[in-house]
Amino acid sequence: MDAIYDDPCFLDELKSCIMTRPNASAETAKKELDLMNNVTLNIAVTGESGVGKSTLVNALRGVREGEIGSAETGVTETTMMATRYTHPSMTNVFIWDLPGIGTPNFKAKTYLKDVCFETYDFFIIIGTVRFKENDLKLAKEIKKRKKMFYFVRSKIDHDISAEARKQNFNEEKVLNQIRLSCKDNLRTIGNPDVFLISTCQLEKYDFQKLIDSLINNLSDHKRSALVQSMPACSLPMIEQKKRELYKIAFAVAAAAATSAAIAIPGLSVGCEIGVMQGFLKKAHVSFGLDAESIKRIATRINKPERELRIAMTSRFANGINERVVVGMFANRSVITAKAFEVVLSGILGLGSLAAMGISFTTTLHLLQEGIKEMTDDAKAVLAIALSFEK
Repeated sequence: MDAIYDDPCFLDELKSCIMTRPNASAETAKKELDLMNNVTLNIAVTGESGVGKSTLVNALRGVREGEIGSAETGVTETTMMATRYTHPSMTNVFIWDLPGIGTPNFKAKTYLKDVCFETYDFFIIIGTVRFKENDLKLAKEIKKRKKMFYFVRSKIDHDISAEARKQNFNEEKVLNQIRLSCKDNLRTIGNPDVFLISTCQLEKYDFQKLIDSLINNLSDHKRSALVQSMPACSLPMIEQKKRELYKIAFAVAAAAATSAAIAIPGLSVGCEIGVMQGFLKKAHVSFGLDAESIKRIATRINKPERELRIAMTSRFANGINERVVVGMFANRSVITAKAFEVVLSGILGLGSLAAMGISFTTTLHLLQEGIKEMTDDAKAVLAIALSFEK
């Protein structure tokens, strides 16, 4: 896009940045970026034994069962203590596999104390067939202590598979029946929403609705961490990631712009390349386009990695490195802007602020272009993965 400066919206943004972005604003952006990168999110997954807690923990982390670092799964209770699992790409996101409530070592009466209730931002309570008495007691206690909880009915794919053998099968009708049965089961605690999910097929059923509900009840920074950490398992999820990464890109560009005020040729571009490379690597992983994520998807669908890679057409198809990021600056408009920025940075007063404005706007533009390209790659990879899973 060589003609970025012909865009009236771009020019308005540039003018605004030149006139209103002093050093104080850049410092604020750095603090905001630090909060975004370091806020912690603790997700508790709980319920009675054998309902699939560990399987959901693995699914939320994008980790295969049996993989090194995965939560142990089984038909009986395998979690003997509250176990914290760090998200493989978001080290500030922790998903806790809690022991089943009502097990010998974790009595319902003292459960929340035993698992350190205050640690968690919210609770996901899993059940199959029916939510049990202990699940209801737990929800009431969580509600009393003013934290959020979400009921998840798991293994929906098993129910659908069983019902599909019957005559006049209607999937939507079966799902509604299950949902109504769950709500009736939970009527004593105020008719909460119930999310029907399959940990083997997160793109189906109510997983996206669950994430949307979580997003609506989290603070801005924790919401950002959640969206970035979730698997890119559906088109709505990929779009959510794009929107969230756009917000972060704004803070990244503003933080990087401070070097433009210093009249040392090359300093601004050098700083921007480093900051951009770090951000784009993080975005690449969030979209599930990094080598490890592609390997996991290929293993899941039992296809060679190359069948996924051929769908990736962006400049980031082979990863993020300095050469790729430097290449993003190699168009006429950006080169002209960066040269103008160097001249302005040597002018006392308004010149340095104008240079910061140009730095901010060009960096933001390049980051947004990168996010758009990765969004397209993620959608293409998802389409291929889903076609093999059918």
